[in-house]
Amino acid sequence: MAAGRVQDAAMPSTTPLRTARRLDAVKRSYIREILKVTADPEIISFAGGLPSPDHFPVQAMDRAARAVFAEEGAQALQYAVTEGFPPLRRAIAARYRTRFGWEVNPENVLVTTGSQQALDLLGKVMLDEGDGLLLERPGYLGAIQSFSMFAPRFATVGLGDTGPDTAEMAGRLAERPKLFYCVPNFQNPSGATYSAEARQAVRDLLAGSDTLLVEDDPYGELRFLGEDLPPVAQGVENAVLCGSFSKILAPGLRLGWVVAPDDLYAKLVTAKQAADLHTPSLTQRIASRFLAEEDLDAHVETLRGVYGHRRQVMVEAIGREFPEALEYTEPEGGMFLWCRLPDGLRSEDVFHEAIREKVAFVPGSPFYLDGSDGAFRLNFSNAAPERIEEGIARLGACLRKVV
Repeated sequence: MAAGRVQDAAMPSTTPLRTARRLDAVKRSYIREILKVTADPEIISFAGGLPSPDHFPVQAMDRAARAVFAEEGAQALQYAVTEGFPPLRRAIAARYRTRFGWEVNPENVLVTTGSQQALDLLGKVMLDEGDGLLLERPGYLGAIQSFSMFAPRFATVGLGDTGPDTAEMAGRLAERPKLFYCVPNFQNPSGATYSAEARQAVRDLLAGSDTLLVEDDPYGELRFLGEDLPPVAQGVENAVLCGSFSKILAPGLRLGWVVAPDDLYAKLVTAKQAADLHTPSLTQRIASRFLAEEDLDAHVETLRGVYGHRRQVMVEAIGREFPEALEYTEPEGGMFLWCRLPDGLRSEDVFHEAIREKVAFVPGSPFYLDGSDGAFRLNFSNAAPERIEEGIARLGACLRKVV
């Protein structure tokens, strides 16, 4: 090598890097890894938590984007305030007032780069190493991964079809965890929804507690059956509520938000400034224009019809194709249902057989902190009805081999 020549940057380093220990206990996203496997177009995938791209409001978003560039293009391409575009924050607050009669102050709405960032910011602000953190069991994989970065002391509370085990939750709250993270509407992965009675029971348990309720509600508007129920956070003093446009508009916008009380809000703003200064002003303004000039309610109603039909097709196909010994949820909304295998069977074993038959799902173990594996998650929003029927038939054949 000539003297003074810089080593090829593409060559691997022979000296190990001293990376942060905090990543040692954080696993890569199981679902993101599965999506690599399901890139094969012959595979019918029920694995990803994806909305249907066939029903993105492309033309309406195009109109909104054109209007933004025509009327406020320079501002949309400039740096912006950390808290978020004020008209968008007002629109988010107004939607809570319209849906639930809940007067949310726009000054308490922080726009985030997807609701996943809201979890990251809450972890940074609230969690020191070893702090207690209470989750549902099974729990949302993205939250487990995000909070694991801060090395908390995890605890879980069992989740049934209509809410958490309140007796177990009372015992866990006696240990004074810093946070209780939950997804009361059409939970990921189980599809479970807290009943009105369960919501009030959780509020009662948290009354006077210094445990912060972190309610995540990305699916709440996608209800097919029953009546909308107010957030658990509505009526809890120490609470934050996270939301997202990913499931009702488009995930590519990467727009979420968190509603937080004043003192916590100020700390979240500081953490966000350190993370990314602000969520892209361009996508914020496009979404704001969409909300002002297009009919979001009509679009959501379309999604409810499409996803509700696909959910029904999947439920009926499971009833025909799966062994009777297998139990499954029948969600009132959202994007997922949860299948429980008979005792002694592992979904990992079924998964490998299913991949050979060109159908995919998410095994249950990533949703449990202890690696339990007696269930699996199916997504119904991102497959056409005929693909759902064919995929469930393939999966049913796999299950009959092992059940």
